[in-house]
Amino acid sequence: MPVVAVLILVADQVSKYLVVTYMELGESWSPIPALERLFVFRYATNTGVAFGLFPDKGYLFMVIAMAVVVIIVLYYRHLPRGQWLIRISLGLQLGGALGNLLDRVRLGRVTDFIDFRIWPVFNLADMSIVAGVSILAFSLLREDWLERKQHGTEGIEGKKGKKGSSLPLSD
Repeated sequence: MPVVAVLILVADQVSKYLVVTYMELGESWSPIPALERLFVFRYATNTGVAFGLFPDKGYLFMVIAMAVVVIIVLYYRHLPRGQWLIRISLGLQLGGALGNLLDRVRLGRVTDFIDFRIWPVFNLADMSIVAGVSILAFSLLREDWLERKQHGTEGIEGKKGKKGSSLPLSD
C-alpha cells in the first residue's frame, strides 16, 4: 500500500503542478485534436469534493479526508498479508485522499484538469479514489461470494437455502 499511495500522490501532484504552471485558469488544451469534442485538459479549481460536488464545503471535507486517511491506515494495519487486492485498493484511496488533502491544506481548493465533457472536471486523485473504492467493493463482494460458495449458501435469516440461491427456504 505505501508504494501505491506514494506513486499516486507523486503523479497527482506533478500533474497538477504542470497544469498550474503551463495553463491559465479556465484554459483548455486538447492533446489529441481529433478527440477534442470528447476529451480535453481544462484547468479548473474546486472547493468542494470529487467532480465538483458540494462547492465551498472544503474545510468540512478537509476534516473528513483526514479521518479517511487515519481509517485507511488503521484498516491496512489489520489486514492479513494475503489480501493484496484490498491493499492495492487502499493504496489508491490513500494516495488520492492525500493528493487532494494536500491541495486543500496548501491552497484551500483542489486543482482539476481532466475533462471528458459529459462529466465534471476531475483529477488523478479523484480517479484513484474512485478506482480504489471500486476495487475494494469488488474484492469484498468476491470474498463474500467465495465464502458462500465454499460453505454453502446461507440466506438472509441464516438458514440454508437452495444451492445457488441467496434466499432462505420458507419455514
